[in-house]
Amino acid sequence: QVQLVESGGALVQAGGSLRLSCLVSGDIFSINAMGWHRQAPGKRREAIAGRTTGGRTTYADSVKGRFTISYDNAEKTVYLQMDTLNPEDTAVYYCAAKKSTMFLLSANYDYWGQGTQVTVSS
Repeated sequence: QVQLVESGGALVQAGGSLRLSCLVSGDIFSINAMGWHRQAPGKRREAIAGRTTGGRTTYADSVKGRFTISYDNAEKTVYLQMDTLNPEDTAVYYCAAKKSTMFLLSANYDYWGQGTQVTVSS
């Protein structure tokens, strides 16, 4: 069992910043990659960031240069630093983890958090 619990979602003004956190617990050693995904109203879920436990990262074009995924091994927490937010970033954000290190921007993850709402006002 792997449990993921997101936190940090909030209402923020356009141009602002926010950091999301995802606490990982359970069978952590079975996890080799983690990611962040989001789903805006009326849209399909979008993979926006991925990171292997070895430190390889990748980002969707929609967030590249603005968002940063990181992992604190001591705290067992995945972070998503979100800068220069715009209204198009409004969505429910999900933390995810998987055993594979392949296809980091796919929807093929094994474990999912409950989601946290991020709303960016104009």
